[in-house]
Amino acid sequence: MSQTMTTKELARKVVNHEETLILDVRNTDEFDDWKIEGGKVEVINEPYFNLLDGVEPVADKLNKDQEIIVVCAKGGSSQMIAEMMEEEGFTNVYDLEGGMKAWSEHLEPVKIADLKDGGSLYQFVRLGKGCLSYFIESNGEAAIVDSNRMISNYEKFAGEEGVQIKHLIDTHLHADHISGGRELAEKTGGTYHLPPKDADEVTFDYAALEEGNDIVVGNTTVNVQPVYSPGHTLGSTSLIIDDKYLLTGDILFVKSIGRPDLAGKAEDWVGDLRNTLYSRYKELSDDLIVLPAHYSFAEELGDDGSVSARLGDLYQNNDGLQVDDENEFRKMVTENLPPQPNAYEDIRKTNMGKITPENEKQREMEIGPNRCAVQG
Repeated sequence: MSQTMTTKELARKVVNHEETLILDVRNTDEFDDWKIEGGKVEVINEPYFNLLDGVEPVADKLNKDQEIIVVCAKGGSSQMIAEMMEEEGFTNVYDLEGGMKAWSEHLEPVKIADLKDGGSLYQFVRLGKGCLSYFIESNGEAAIVDSNRMISNYEKFAGEEGVQIKHLIDTHLHADHISGGRELAEKTGGTYHLPPKDADEVTFDYAALEEGNDIVVGNTTVNVQPVYSPGHTLGSTSLIIDDKYLLTGDILFVKSIGRPDLAGKAEDWVGDLRNTLYSRYKELSDDLIVLPAHYSFAEELGDDGSVSARLGDLYQNNDGLQVDDENEFRKMVTENLPPQPNAYEDIRKTNMGKITPENEKQREMEIGPNRCAVQG
């Protein structure tokens, strides 16, 4: 039997920037669309069917004593290839338990900061999809922002921290992943918050996430302050925590900016996007720490495995914030769009409550990379 590595063990290696060698045995088209990435991750792709008669196609590229993690779609093929490699004298081979399917669902909590009046802020990094969600806890209460559908991760964490989940907040109606906010609210008795301008078609009750409606978590001074910031969607709303952290949703990322087309409204919303990025955010303090809802590139992971940047630095370094001419900006965000996320229309309908797919179907809908950014 080959050795097995869990997604948790692999996530720690990626987050800690350890040298990691992956042998991905999925078909090349699947690999090209979406793979395991990280600052010190090296990935070799050799489709499974090329190795059925023996591992010679990869044997010459690899050191027999180095650690090699074999990855496939669901974990079956990788186990077989790992065992074949062991028979050929490889001494340190692991297969990734559950494959890319499990990797796409792993959430790794990373502490961002202690808050000034007690409590803490955590970023949950979904390494397999580039989604980022946030857990704010203070004085026995918690708020979760942009939660993923794997809600047991947050429930377990809340239990470990000894806090009660009181608020579930989505910065906008998501189109690339299924939100766990509403389900968590139902399970915990918490309040689900959504921007009303994104909620025209929803089928459920919610609390309006709007400027002026601060959300208090625990100690009264730990306010979550909504800031209306349309552009990715009409209702997109950012949050300021502790006067120091700016949760930007899918409006502003570390290396890029949000795309305005996921509801088919690119031409209509590009003006809102520009106004938010070039006017509304400009009025905020340069010293705010930007915490986005996604990342697209492995190099965005910091030394501690978190994704963040100072707002003032982004105005210097982020290409999406350097386009002074309005027509040039319009061209950039309508012509540099990657493919739409997989099943994004069904994901939006699920997040509106219009459809309720089975769990396995929800997994399928989300498989693949996030595509919420304009690619430069």
